[in-house]
This record gives sequence, structure tokens and C-alpha cells, in this order.
Amino acid sequence: MYYDDHEPPHFHASYGGEEAMFDLKGNLIKGTLPKRALALIREWAMENQSLIVENWNLARDYQPLKWIKPLL
Repeated sequence: MYYDDHEPPHFHASYGGEEAMFDLKGNLIKGTLPKRALALIREWAMENQSLIVENWNLARDYQPLKWIKPLL
């Protein structure tokens, strides 16, 4: 996430030099990534839904973001 980013609420992910944008539920909005990466991002987003939404709100208020653990 980036501070002062545009609507709709979203986050960015990159893999293998490619970048994509996802809504806060992990649905692809823009860009392309391999199918496996997309599946992992969706899984991560579902597991961390409340923190992702909280971070979006924090970013909009220029507050420090909370760390979200990666998938293991």
C-alpha cells in the first residue's frame, strides 16, 4: 500500500518483475501475475482481511502501517 493512494481501496503485489493491483479481498484489479501467485495472494488476503482494511485506513491517514505476516 502507498500513502495517499487513489480509490478504490487496494494493495499492490509484485512477483518475478511483474506488478498487479488487487482489491482488499485479493481480487485482481489491474496487471498480470502467474496463476500460482494470484492464488497465494488471494489466500493471504482472505487470511488477513481485517489487517488489510485497517492498513488501508491507516495509510489514508498517513499513519504507520501494521506488519502483516506472509504465508508460510
